[in-house]
Amino acid sequence: MRKLNVVNAANALSTTGAAPTADTPDAVAEVPVGALHSADSPRTVRIDEGHAQALAQSGQPLPPLLVHRATMRIIDGTHRLRAAELRGLQTVGVTYFDGSAEDAFVLSVEANIRHGLPLTHAERTAAALRILRSHPDWSDRGIARRTGLAPKTVAALRRREGPAAPVPQARVGQDGRLRPSDPVRGREAAARLLAGRPTASLRQIAREAGIAPSTVRDVRRRIGEGADPVPATQRRSGNLSAPGPATAPDQSRGQALPSLVGSLCKDPLLRLSEAGRLLLRMLDLQVSGLRQRERIVAAVPPYRAETAAAAAAQVARNWQELSEELGRRASVETSA
Repeated sequence: MRKLNVVNAANALSTTGAAPTADTPDAVAEVPVGALHSADSPRTVRIDEGHAQALAQSGQPLPPLLVHRATMRIIDGTHRLRAAELRGLQTVGVTYFDGSAEDAFVLSVEANIRHGLPLTHAERTAAALRILRSHPDWSDRGIARRTGLAPKTVAALRRREGPAAPVPQARVGQDGRLRPSDPVRGREAAARLLAGRPTASLRQIAREAGIAPSTVRDVRRRIGEGADPVPATQRRSGNLSAPGPATAPDQSRGQALPSLVGSLCKDPLLRLSEAGRLLLRMLDLQVSGLRQRERIVAAVPPYRAETAAAAAAQVARNWQELSEELGRRASVETSA
């Protein structure tokens, strides 16, 4: 609702900053000059007297002011109000905005960016910081468009705010769609949901994970190929505005094989891929074999003991090679 109010009011402004045209019923109301309060403006210098006098002396009709109805603060038109005072007018035409005070400020910034005296870079930066605090779910591009800054500048301001700024799970883009603040967590959430409900539709998973269906499709494809559901580039870059928790130290060393295998069997990513399920079956057989080692040894005929021993030794070497390869991968991931 907040976004809709701002957009509707912004669309109502003409290129000169005027409110809806007079052919809209009850669009403009005449209000006593003394009933209006100063603007909650991004400007550090509220009124440029030279500009106000130029408006007053122009002889042109003054377009209606945009006013926040709840507070009677001027959103757009401070210099027009001053020009009306200089002309000796008792009333001015206004149109009302019925949104929140925070949205009224955003609308004021947009109006000042679009026309009139340009805002300085410092004023636009201060406005962007304030909008980041009041609308943390808006995208960097959306805030940049409203403040006349570059998206990279807004992103740097967001990072500078650090822990003081609330971190939403998703942000609203310029197209009005929600996108996850942290794509890594969105993909990981989708992987967990796919593991628990492999027959669920892409749209269902996307809605619950807060990502696009196309991203869920990519997660499913990557898991099916035995790959990490999160591309390596995303894991390396991370999310600067919402960093994840630090990787916990490996607690697996020293644990018994049944405990290790039981922990691996709980991992949804392993259960989702064919190669992962094969590994879990192989390890489960090892656990079963350990429990029946004496029976297995007794079942091997004496004349086959040497051959069975050679096969077991070869399997042990293969497992050792697999262990070393996994260890190298763990070292690379930890370094990254």
